[in-house]
Amino acid sequence: MVGAAYASVPLYKLFCQVTGFDGTVRRAEAAPTKVLDRSVVVRFDANIRGLPWTFTTEQVSQDIKLGASGLAFFKVTNNSDKPQTGRAIYNVVPEQAGAYFQKIECFCFSNQTIEPGQTVEFPVVYFVDPRFAEDPETKGKSEITLSYTFFPAVEGEDGGKSADATPRIVQPLGGTPSKGL
Repeated sequence: MVGAAYASVPLYKLFCQVTGFDGTVRRAEAAPTKVLDRSVVVRFDANIRGLPWTFTTEQVSQDIKLGASGLAFFKVTNNSDKPQTGRAIYNVVPEQAGAYFQKIECFCFSNQTIEPGQTVEFPVVYFVDPRFAEDPETKGKSEITLSYTFFPAVEGEDGGKSADATPRIVQPLGGTPSKGL
């Protein structure tokens, strides 16, 4: 019983990521080959909880055709005098769009360690699946909001940072590419 309770959180997270349930964004390997003439407005939101960081969007919104890849940038500054490790969680509004909003590359896929005073630009490559236009729950929707919140990375029982990946030092855009981003 204890094992089932312990496993329920990661299993629920996996279920939400696979199905897009509750507005959870899905991860994709590549954008679709079909691009529709219909566009949606994607709005961007950035929030911080419990970190001495400044986190902003580089753009307020983008118009994107269904099926086409979009590229958005977010900027983070560590305002402290120590390295800080955080993890971004994300959500999409309206919730029904979560099944169709997919990311190819995102800083939210792993912990991010930012050095004192460092400012980093993070790219997000995304698309809205063309099936968005056919679903009765979403076909009349013309706006989607992608919202991120950075939280401190949680210490695991082994003293390391939890969540899928080991923290990594983030290089500014144009610097040395890091694994996974």
